[in-house]
Amino acid sequence: MNPVLLMERRDDVLWLTLHRPEVLNAVNLEMRDALWEAFCLAGEDPTLRCLVLRGAGERAFSAGADIGEFGTAPGFVRAREARRERDLWWRLITLPVPTVAAVQGWALGAGCEMASMCDVRIASDDARLGLPEVTLGYIPSAGGTQLVSRLLPPAEALAMVLSGEPLSAKRALELGLVDRVVPGAELEAETERMAARLAALPRPFVRALRPTLWDGAEGACEAALRREAARACTLLAGGH
Repeated sequence: MNPVLLMERRDDVLWLTLHRPEVLNAVNLEMRDALWEAFCLAGEDPTLRCLVLRGAGERAFSAGADIGEFGTAPGFVRAREARRERDLWWRLITLPVPTVAAVQGWALGAGCEMASMCDVRIASDDARLGLPEVTLGYIPSAGGTQLVSRLLPPAEALAMVLSGEPLSAKRALELGLVDRVVPGAELEAETERMAARLAALPRPFVRALRPTLWDGAEGACEAALRREAARACTLLAGGH
């Protein structure tokens, strides 16, 4: 059985590849566990200087949470509560090294949110990024409501979340959801160049800079992310 997350060390850069291409790299519980372990290892590695996230295959970075696991024991609400107890996404945001997302194809829901948590987002020209949760009777709950409102103009962020429609790579670049767009054939090489550049930065200053930026972005991000998750659980439990 193939692992759902591939780990490759290239000098002082760790490449993590979401590896479920047959389901557009949808994030299931097994992948969440693997990502948690990888992020913990990355956070404790004094030799690591940068981390790259990407998806396997050409069709998707990640299509988001694995819908096939929704409703499985011990229930969706309990699964969300358990996720809050072990906050995978805040772990990614607070890593002590710069992070780069290499986005190709679909990046939807948690896939879009995961990319948005990275410091730099490089997209292939066929990328499509969106938060379709509202069309499923839900709200983004892996940071989407907070991340897009920090990256996009307020009106555009609201339109993106309310419509559920994905943005093209070109439009995402115009709005600031991604930092650069390249042809698909150049995505890995461009990501490697960016990762090498970030890895060359003085590590002590990077460790101090990243949490300072997040805390200063219109208030403490961690508290806002927790409020988002709490509201999502209330909606799932039938509240309003």
